Amino acid sequence: MTAGGLLAGCNTDQVSLATNAKANQPVPPKLIAAMAEKDMDLQSPILVRLFKQEAELEIWKQTRSGKFALLKTYPICRWSGDLGPKVREGDRQAPEGFYSINPSQMNPQSAYYLSFNTGYPNAFDKALGRTGSQLMVHGDCSSRGCYAMTDEQIAEIYSLGRESFFGGQKAFQLQAYPFKMTPVNMARHRNNPNMPFWKMIKEGYDHFEVTRQEPKVDFCEKKYVFDAAKPADAKRDPVFDASAKCPAYVIPEEIAEAVRGKQARDETEYARLVAKGTPVARMNTGIDGGMNKVFAAKIPEGSTGLSEGAEGTTLQMLAMAKAPGTIPGHVNPPKPNLDAVASAPAPQEEPVTAVSAPATTRVAAVAPAERAQEKSQEKSSGGGFFSNLGRKMGLGTADTTATTPPPQATASVAPAQTSVTPPTAASRLKAAVTRFVPGHDKSKDAAKDAPKPAVAAAKPAEPAKPDTRLAATRPALKPSVSDGASEATQIMGAAPVVQSNSFDSRFGAVK
Repeated sequence: MTAGGLLAGCNTDQVSLATNAKANQPVPPKLIAAMAEKDMDLQSPILVRLFKQEAELEIWKQTRSGKFALLKTYPICRWSGDLGPKVREGDRQAPEGFYSINPSQMNPQSAYYLSFNTGYPNAFDKALGRTGSQLMVHGDCSSRGCYAMTDEQIAEIYSLGRESFFGGQKAFQLQAYPFKMTPVNMARHRNNPNMPFWKMIKEGYDHFEVTRQEPKVDFCEKKYVFDAAKPADAKRDPVFDASAKCPAYVIPEEIAEAVRGKQARDETEYARLVAKGTPVARMNTGIDGGMNKVFAAKIPEGSTGLSEGAEGTTLQMLAMAKAPGTIPGHVNPPKPNLDAVASAPAPQEEPVTAVSAPATTRVAAVAPAERAQEKSQEKSSGGGFFSNLGRKMGLGTADTTATTPPPQATASVAPAQTSVTPPTAASRLKAAVTRFVPGHDKSKDAAKDAPKPAVAAAKPAEPAKPDTRLAATRPALKPSVSDGASEATQIMGAAPVVQSNSFDSRFGAVK
């Protein structure tokens, strides 16, 4: 059945989604020009890679040669949790692993401007009993287990996914990693308890690196299997079950040989780095997620948290650079979890004394938990045009039926009680918190060294009124980040001209 025939069976609400202006924004001319330079077609397949430590989202696109090439890298505005996979509902973890995004997972009526569902949990996650729902890549720069971009960025990424579906791609692959799987990163995180899982998904990373083809992903015996094929003497393809014993399969020799070669080189370099004493990365002491430096540089008291930028680049150097899209006033940069910090061992180095944040700061104008409750009205439960189109094409549905996780404690909640906090614990808490206040001159606080904890002395801020704005009150369209990104302040948008291959022109006869 043709797309027009599918749409004819939809109701009026679904037809209205076909003319959704936000979801129909054209791919920016500069990005189309970049495609031409890289020998790519507008509607060729795409592949997405995410890296938490680098706070980057990569869009890869298939060239006319049949291989994938990097089209564009987007800095991630906010991700939450720690390095490592998502395990349970409400743990604030952004997922890691391999996921498949089909049209039913695209959400043109998102409360976060635009979004698509990652598809977590996949069969591997389910086999391990992992839980969670509504794990998205979306706009608004606010995360409770998602990968959050600016509205302008998600509009551009959404348009690339839309065009790949128009070109015939049934689903695009999303690969989510804790960091780029290089020998130096593996050496730095060698003592992390997630290393066995990371080594497993590195197999898929290596398959893509050596072939520049989307790796075929299967699951058996509660593990990932990449590019499996039937043995030469088999009459049919192997059948995989994530919880069952692996069937007989082989990996094509040309792929297996290339992967073995890469892994041998990686292991040699890894051993050299460990032997020379490469420092082990400091374990998370309660920091909630990360943020790319280009965004942290624009925010008062901004911090990259668990993310890292290019060597030699400081927040001060990026302060005058343009941000790729609008940074909302409510953005909450990564901060330590005070409960986790209080229970951590005392630091060995001399602590730096903290100062109170300026009263005029615009960080976290709305509490993250309140925004999470507001955004729980996300309309991604299967009533959208893409969802119906995907189901009618037999592509399945997204896991969007679970309720929003309960609000989690944040760094700004509940000051410590002076009556139960011994001086030694207060000192440790005070010292740990100050590690995340950049540029502080501790000489200003030399005379303020009082017995009572600094946290208890700070006057609690008045609770902010919940932001009850509906998604419809947002600007209808956002200018492209490829055609001139704005400063950190609000961007004035203009309605784009819908291109000839939009929903409007393709399905206009149905109106």
